[in-house]
Amino acid sequence: MLLLGLSFGEAHLGRDLLLALGLLLGLWGLEHLFRRLFPRSFAEAESLHQELGRALKQGGVGPPLLLLLALLSGVAEEVFFRGLVQGLLVSWLGGVGVFLQALLFALLHPAPRRAFAYPLYTWVAGLLFGWAYLLTESLLPGILAHFLHNARGFYELWREA
Repeated sequence: MLLLGLSFGEAHLGRDLLLALGLLLGLWGLEHLFRRLFPRSFAEAESLHQELGRALKQGGVGPPLLLLLALLSGVAEEVFFRGLVQGLLVSWLGGVGVFLQALLFALLHPAPRRAFAYPLYTWVAGLLFGWAYLLTESLLPGILAHFLHNARGFYELWREA
C-alpha cells in the first residue's frame, strides 16, 4: 500500500469498525438473498467451492493457513480493486469508476455459466466495498469485512470437506 501511495485513510476506528460490521452483515444477507433467488446457480457455485474445500483439506491446509489466506486475499483485493483500480477510475470518470471496478472484480471471480449468480454476487459485493471506500477514503472497513467473510467461507469449506 505504501509503495502505491495508498493509506488506510484518516483514523476513524469506531466508524471503520461499524462500517466493516455493516459490510459483513450485508454480504451475509446478500448470500441468503442469492440462495433464494437463484437456488440452482447458487448450488452450482457451492459445489465448486466444496471441491476447493476438499482439495485444501487433502493438501494438508488447516485453519491457521486458511486464516492467513483469508487475510492475504482480503488485503490484496481491497488494495488492488478499491485502492488502485477504483482510485484511478474515479479520478478519471467520477462515480462511474465504482461500477467499473466492481465489474472488473466480478470478471476476475469467474464461474461456469451454470453458476451465473456468483459473478453477479461478486459484482454487488464489489459495489458495496467500493461505496464504502468512496465514502470513507479508508480501506480498513473493506479489508476487515473481506477478511472475515473469506475466513468464514474458507473455514466452512474446510470443515465440510
